[in-house]
Amino acid sequence: METKRVRNFCIISHVDHGKSTLADRFLEFTNTITKDKMKPQYLDLMPLERERGITIKLQPVTMKYSYQGEVYTFNLIDTPGHVDFSYEVSRSLAAVEGAILLVDISQGIQAQTLANLHLAKKQGLTIIPVVNKIDLPNFDLEAVKEELANLLNIDKSEIICISAKKGIGIEKVLEAVIKKVPEPKDESKQSFQALIFDSHFDEYKGVLLHVRVFKGVIKIDNRIKLLGSGVIFPTLEVGIFSPGLKKQDKLEAGDIGYIVTGLKEIEKCRVGDTAACFPSQITALEGYKEPQPMVFASIYPKEGTKKELLRQALSKLKLNDASLTFEPIGSVADQSVFGMGFRVGFLGLLHLDIVKERLKREYGLDLVITSPSVSYNIKFKTGKSKLIYSPTEFPDPSQVDKIEEPWVKIDIVTPITYIGSIMELLRGYLGVFLSLEYISGEKYGKFQRAVLHYEMPLALLLVDFYDKLKSITSGYTSYSYDFMGYRPTDVVKLDILVAGDVIEQLSSIVYRDWALRSGRRIVGSLKEILPRQLFEVKLQAAVGGKILASEKISPLRKDVTAKLYGGDVTRKNKLLDKQKKGKQKMARLGKVDIPPEAYLAIIKK
Repeated sequence: METKRVRNFCIISHVDHGKSTLADRFLEFTNTITKDKMKPQYLDLMPLERERGITIKLQPVTMKYSYQGEVYTFNLIDTPGHVDFSYEVSRSLAAVEGAILLVDISQGIQAQTLANLHLAKKQGLTIIPVVNKIDLPNFDLEAVKEELANLLNIDKSEIICISAKKGIGIEKVLEAVIKKVPEPKDESKQSFQALIFDSHFDEYKGVLLHVRVFKGVIKIDNRIKLLGSGVIFPTLEVGIFSPGLKKQDKLEAGDIGYIVTGLKEIEKCRVGDTAACFPSQITALEGYKEPQPMVFASIYPKEGTKKELLRQALSKLKLNDASLTFEPIGSVADQSVFGMGFRVGFLGLLHLDIVKERLKREYGLDLVITSPSVSYNIKFKTGKSKLIYSPTEFPDPSQVDKIEEPWVKIDIVTPITYIGSIMELLRGYLGVFLSLEYISGEKYGKFQRAVLHYEMPLALLLVDFYDKLKSITSGYTSYSYDFMGYRPTDVVKLDILVAGDVIEQLSSIVYRDWALRSGRRIVGSLKEILPRQLFEVKLQAAVGGKILASEKISPLRKDVTAKLYGGDVTRKNKLLDKQKKGKQKMARLGKVDIPPEAYLAIIKK
């Protein structure tokens, strides 16, 4: 296959701007999928993607397109748009030479549009600007084109206007891909070298590597070495995505396809690794930075016998979701309520939600998931440092020199009428203002839009920031964020005591200034949730030895005088005094059995 007639590209945009619909039209116009078999979001293979209307997993497909008497091979990678799946986008960009930047005419440039564009420029890709949904009435096309032209520093005439839903302008996009996206370098005569940008597990074929071939040729029965893990295996099958698996005789430089390894050891195949012929002195390609988990939560199977099934399920998910990290929970305190489980790292709250749903649907697991938190970097007076992921790991404050928390840079795209409200909101979330820039000209008046650049603690972003931001801006605002690093913070471990006993599972790490408010909220919630006992139960929130908030659950009262049928009042008083002493003894020695439902209710709150 001649590389001059090969084009490798992907589609990038903000979530819900029409990437999957445009990919559907490409499949139709290239006759890759016949109309009778076509269905909306064809490349979104998971039911979860169809239900939510979002792309979660990148999906490659090879298409053939005839143009001016020549047949071109298009290798398209459909990418997600949500900020939590930016790692999927970065993997796609490393495997292609061009990117279609898609903008919805009704929404204009959004936060993730800017973030994905930055990633594409960093990779040195050719950008094809496209405005989608031009069939919608009452929208100012020229305003959106001007925004996009200013952003890319190009002339408005270079922007292609389409309606992916109605198939308007699709041929212009395909023509632009042919004319603007550079063909891959012709290095078929070199030693085989390919980048693994994704993978998945098949019960019969083992691990299937999704590869972009940069050099050489690979055929069946060639011996392959993964340079990162060092594992060596013969190729059992090679092929392309059409979009299902389609077996081929070979893959050569410029191709995007799959390699069947037959390997059952999932952990040996790492996304971002380089596949090369063995023996070979070829060096590894520049892979991907290891994804940095931003959010951590503990996951337990409700049925203790399914711990091993949960481990296997997480291993298989990690195979095609390299950003997922997990490890067994070693703390006895964490295990005492729900049994054995895993501490899992995610890129964001949506990522957590998607993983939870996939574990439930694909593996039939009924799970308990603790409240999401962030990691803290503890620097001790001895000079050592340690990352902690839960309050149970919080060290003795007397040994700590300083504590650092993760911060993010957040970019908020908003109509200018909401700038004041957003700044006020961010002040309450400890946001630090960086800059403000306008992406629409002054002639657009109240429809003018701007980008606010802020820094803020990641821990506060996880609470309810998104809901409040959408509320004060009537849903017209979007944001994206990038991890910046760790900064010093003043946090403490908030202990919750029930009947005088510290309940480690209810402990949390909070800002010192906010500890009183958090303590009152938690003990107030527990008072509503915990069942009453035969003795008075004290609920307390404490930092160190200092009690910050307290509530009491009044005892159940048994009528010990019911059996009396007469006699002197001293008989009644004697029984009541005996009951009183018994309750005092129970308060000293009694234990409160906290049901799992109470923990779950606190987690949800």
